[in-house]
Amino acid sequence: MDREKEMQSWCYLDNAAMTWPKPLRVRQAVADAMVSGGGNPGRGAHKLSMKASVLVYRAREAVAAMFGASPEQVVFLQNTTYALNTAIKGLLHPGDHVLCSDLEHNAVLRPLEKRMREGQGDYTVFPSFACERGQTPEKICAALEARILPQTRMVVCTHASNICSAQMPLAEIGALCKKRGLLFVVDAAQSAGILPIDMKRMQIDALCMPGHKGLYGPAASGILVLRDGLCPRTLVEGGNGVASMEPTMPDTLPEALESGTLPVGAIAGLCEGIACVRELGIEEIGRHERRLSRAMTERLCGIRGVTVYLPWKSGAVVLFNADGIPCEAVAAALDREGIFVRAGYHCSALGHQTLGTAQTGAVRASFGIFNQMRDVERLTDAVRALVRNG
Repeated sequence: MDREKEMQSWCYLDNAAMTWPKPLRVRQAVADAMVSGGGNPGRGAHKLSMKASVLVYRAREAVAAMFGASPEQVVFLQNTTYALNTAIKGLLHPGDHVLCSDLEHNAVLRPLEKRMREGQGDYTVFPSFACERGQTPEKICAALEARILPQTRMVVCTHASNICSAQMPLAEIGALCKKRGLLFVVDAAQSAGILPIDMKRMQIDALCMPGHKGLYGPAASGILVLRDGLCPRTLVEGGNGVASMEPTMPDTLPEALESGTLPVGAIAGLCEGIACVRELGIEEIGRHERRLSRAMTERLCGIRGVTVYLPWKSGAVVLFNADGIPCEAVAAALDREGIFVRAGYHCSALGHQTLGTAQTGAVRASFGIFNQMRDVERLTDAVRALVRNG
């Protein structure tokens, strides 16, 4: 089987890790940046450098327009993890207390845990009530507010879980943070490009997201968007073409947080990925993925011996296990059939503890714009055969 035919036979259901395939225009933008736009942005006045600078600024404008921010407050970083670390470590001071939800990714948990172990400040986990059918914004906000301490400075919260279809009410949490004078940092790794996000309306102070997931850009196109007037302390210092004779970093964004050469190719692809998402429409993308999620959940729930977690919710992710078969074995069997999912703990210790899968892990199937109902049928048919044959 040649490469093209093999790729056409694949059933890719690991979009929560990396959306694939990338739209043609994204791939073309990356290639064009490498071939005819190879200058270093902000590092010269020649045509190639200026072309790269224009490309980067257009991408800032695209991000700002999508999320309700100023282009100057859009910072390009390696990934969501780096963005979250920048927001957490750059905005907190010794003694500050932090609140985070019980669905957080390790990109939130580990910086908070390290900070606590080094004596810099404690954190408290508040419940998402994700496993309850009666999950409401009021209930979540009441639980959060009950855990606010005099020294609490920040709330860090995922918008959508990376292991299930649970979502957090950003507008309500943002309003509470505003009322109590707390910084509101949002992990939008699983929601950017899939769910509507408006930083001003939701009163978000720092929005962290990847380009390589729901925005359909390449890897290394991470984004940190900050509200006007907010500038975290730097994690990394170096050259960026601004105030080069000064021994310290500039204090204005985005240059204050962008040390070293930017990945122009990745940013070019991100800009086109955002254009694709806007043309398709975030609402339509969300509906498409929820439709596939509901269909897969219904089919898996009909297979004896298969457990689907939070089957009453629908989003871009379905989490399940097959009785008596380790989740890694399920994923390996599916891989042999050309069906690509992810098994294990998905870098989400808190989330798996919340769902009750901390001892076993689970299999995750996640959708993107290129998935169709045939992908749902193919996975569920394969799981049915696997369970039947043991």
